[in-house]
Amino acid sequence: MGHANNAVYLTYLEQARLNHWRSLWGFGSRRDVPGVILARAEIDFRRPARYGDVLDIRIGLAAIGRTSFTYEYEIADEAGSLAATAKSVLVMYDYVTEKPVPIPEEIRALLTGKP
Repeated sequence: MGHANNAVYLTYLEQARLNHWRSLWGFGSRRDVPGVILARAEIDFRRPARYGDVLDIRIGLAAIGRTSFTYEYEIADEAGSLAATAKSVLVMYDYVTEKPVPIPEEIRALLTGKP
């Protein structure tokens, strides 16, 4: 139909998060940091992204708690026109115990930009 399927937007958000975490703490390469799971995602579609559009995914920390943090996103084309806005809640997670764990202080400082 010439536009991006709605489900693809979740992949755009995931890629933005993974790139962000890799740049902050080397996500995926460190064994001393708990995992992260997606607990909630919401997307408000503004206009269709079309085939061939170059999209910019902007990501920012909206809130941080004891075990979870919330990102807000904007998905825009090269002209700055918004295709969607979104939010996601992520939880630090121990895959061995299958339970949420507190956000390590080092990660909290990196996420908030407050050493």
